[in-house]
Amino acid sequence: MGEIVSLQQLAAQVRDGMTVALSSDNAGVAMAATAAILANRPKDLHLVCVPISGMQADMLIGEGLVGTLETSAVTLGEAGGAPRFADGIRNAAFKMMDATCPAILAGLVAGQKGVPFMPIRGIIGSDLLASRPDWTIIDNPFAQDDPIVVVSAIRPDIALFHAPEADRFGNVRIGRQAELAAMAYAAKTTLVTVERIVETSLLADERSAAGVLPALYVGAIAEAKHGAWPLGLAGEYVTDSAEVARYAKMARSADGFAAYMKGFAQAFEAVA
Repeated sequence: MGEIVSLQQLAAQVRDGMTVALSSDNAGVAMAATAAILANRPKDLHLVCVPISGMQADMLIGEGLVGTLETSAVTLGEAGGAPRFADGIRNAAFKMMDATCPAILAGLVAGQKGVPFMPIRGIIGSDLLASRPDWTIIDNPFAQDDPIVVVSAIRPDIALFHAPEADRFGNVRIGRQAELAAMAYAAKTTLVTVERIVETSLLADERSAAGVLPALYVGAIAEAKHGAWPLGLAGEYVTDSAEVARYAKMARSADGFAAYMKGFAQAFEAVA
């Protein structure tokens, strides 16, 4: 559990047809791992964005590696829309499983608990149900005239994210990012890149142990300095807004996207 590996070894675990849960931009995105995954070119990935994504999903879509996308949104935030995602929607380049933030989190909870579904409210009456045949309205068995939606369990093959640090025992500090724990609990394995690896157990301090994901839920860890760049990491560094804006501008066209991605790995290595 929590084996420390190279970045290339970690990326090699993402294979054709796998379901991969991705963290949102403010939770710790494994961009260094994304560059390594892109080099391996796994096909027909099913991305589950927890609950949204941005540049990471947009890159994977633009490179043609995504077969299914399950998300509440894909956006570059202040830099605007995600251009390769938008182009993929227009051209039906992948299967789109539209969702809401609560629905995705509820699906992960069901996956964690080993149950087939989780009941939620707030979707009845929306057009979303028409596009999600795996979500069903049932009668509340404990009350009359109380319909409720049940969403199917989400059990990713891999949860992938970036965190500030891990220890040599395989424990990972995630702080207050509870959705990262939800991803890890539901997934078959969790792949984590970190800024640093420390020698002292992160579970040793009672005051901060609650913000640590135990090695039991971690498959592999790779050290990657500035591994979320150009996105930020809470408590470590802020988003490189100029770089995200540059990506947003270039990725509007297929040629511009190809030109950006050609230098992405080299640019990342320079920062890392």
